[in-house]
Amino acid sequence: MNGVLNYEGVPKPLLAVQVTELIDGIFVGCTMNHCVVDGSSFWHFFNTWSEISRSGSDENFQPPPVFDRQFLDGVFDLPIHIRFSYSKIPDKLNPPISLNYLQGVFHFSKEKTAQLKSKANAEMGTHNISSLQALIAHLWRAVTRASHLNLDQEIIYKISVGLRQKLKPPLPKEYLGNALQGVHVKSTAGELLQHELGWAALHINKTIASLTAEQEVLEDWAKTPTVSSKLRENIPTSTTSSTFSLLTGSSPQFNVHGNDFRWGRPVAVQSGSANKMNEDAEFTEAVLA
Repeated sequence: MNGVLNYEGVPKPLLAVQVTELIDGIFVGCTMNHCVVDGSSFWHFFNTWSEISRSGSDENFQPPPVFDRQFLDGVFDLPIHIRFSYSKIPDKLNPPISLNYLQGVFHFSKEKTAQLKSKANAEMGTHNISSLQALIAHLWRAVTRASHLNLDQEIIYKISVGLRQKLKPPLPKEYLGNALQGVHVKSTAGELLQHELGWAALHINKTIASLTAEQEVLEDWAKTPTVSSKLRENIPTSTTSSTFSLLTGSSPQFNVHGNDFRWGRPVAVQSGSANKMNEDAEFTEAVLA
């Protein structure tokens, strides 16, 4: 399904699975339409599937996916028709697949992550900054410093935030759907680098905390539904762009390495071409041999 866009989910599959038998193992490839599921739903599906395969039964496994949509009752009528012209879809939504991206893996131990969190909170005199926010801030400053940007250049950190616990009432953890919203943390290269880690981490913390998921937000969107590409727009291929962006998805809370189909735990987990882009960072749990 490389090159298949989310809005093409009506005539094209929403889920594709490919199992390849290798000489010394099995490779399981799986992709889903991102309009239908977010990372939480994807990995809950994958975890449940592997558990059923391992046990040989669909009984006594982890809580099943929740398909209920009662939280939409009275908010708007389904289905929602999003009207747009195919000719107006920007090419950036379907960029050519490139094999020239450099990919690196950095491991932060539990102790180092705790040190970053402690440092960030101490600098700002607070206890509100989480471990992940401190780690993201550290990455943001490191990438900005290494990119040698002009000090007045605008920089944006784009973060996918889960809404399950922010909705009122909250959605169950096993809700199958896409309950994400992107937030943009903005600064300039100079401002970010002249401040310490704590300033960047608290800036991220406050931006995420300001995100609301009240029912009115859904109602307003339903009145004029739009297709948004903002989360992945303005991701430059050079530092001369007017805006320099960094994008983070995934979550270290996802059970990525615990999927055992009765063949043992995976020796490696890789993401597909949709995540092969400039200035894209994924955070996942680490497994040490």
